[in-house]
Amino acid sequence: MTRVVCPGSFDPVHLGHLDVIARAATQFDEVVVTVVVNPNKSGLFTIDERVEMIDACTTHLAGVRVDVWEGLLVDYAAQHGATAMIKGLRNAADFDYEVQMAQMNRRLTGVDTVFLGTDPVHSCLSSSLIKEIARLGGDVTSMVPSVVHERLLTRLAERA
Repeated sequence: MTRVVCPGSFDPVHLGHLDVIARAATQFDEVVVTVVVNPNKSGLFTIDERVEMIDACTTHLAGVRVDVWEGLLVDYAAQHGATAMIKGLRNAADFDYEVQMAQMNRRLTGVDTVFLGTDPVHSCLSSSLIKEIARLGGDVTSMVPSVVHERLLTRLAERA
């Protein structure tokens, strides 16, 4: 069985993330979407809320599960028998950043990284931009699943 890790902060999960997860699910037996905890960042959503949203958006995908990790991601991959990490790439800047991480991860534990080019329809999406657009009253319905959209608007209203 091939198990891969698909890491991110997913604050919030958007259609670009879900495209990469769905495509990975067709190529590997198990995709563990791993919400990585960064103690230096405070997100809009709690870790548990992010897990709930990802769960809700991936229930139809066989072999996909969600987990949480704080620490070196390669340690998670090694401890859980993952053969690789999956990373979506939107552009050359993503590649420049991610290839250095991939090389270091392989050096540390031997875990490889598989890059999936993002569908061009989603190449401009980032969680940060989506939050900013929504915060300023812009329409993000074409960028996130409806369950995420509802929670995003509710959270922003709570903080207003």
